Amino acid sequence: MPRYMVQFAYTPEAWTSLVKHPQDRTEGLDALMHEFGAHLVDMYFYYGEWDGFVIIEAPDDTAFVASLLAGNSPGHLRATKISRLYTAAENFELLKRASEASYQGPPPADLMELRWQGEQSET
Repeated sequence: MPRYMVQFAYTPEAWTSLVKHPQDRTEGLDALMHEFGAHLVDMYFYYGEWDGFVIIEAPDDTAFVASLLAGNSPGHLRATKISRLYTAAENFELLKRASEASYQGPPPADLMELRWQGEQSET
C-alpha cells in the first residue's frame, strides 16, 4: 500500500488543550484511518515550523485524502503538508520508466541566451 507523510502544526488552542489534558493521539488517529482502509504507521513530534508528522499507509489517494479531511475537520490543526513516500524499489521503477522517455527538454539557459544574442545582431 502507498505510504504518505503528513507534517502538521497544531493551533495554539490545541496545544493549550493537550497540555491541560495530555493524551496519546495515536489510538484515535489509527481508529480513524481504519475507517478508510488505512493505517497509522507511526507518529513523531519535533518542535519548530512543524509540530510533528505521521506516516500513513492507505490503499489509494482517495482513501488517504478522505481520511486527512476527516482528521482535519475538528479544526485543531493550523497547517498540514502532505507528501507521497516511495520505497527504494518504487523509486527504482520510477527512474527506469523515466529513462525510457524520449522527451527533449529546452536547451540550457546560457545556450538560449547565445542564440537570442545572435538573432539580435543579425537584425
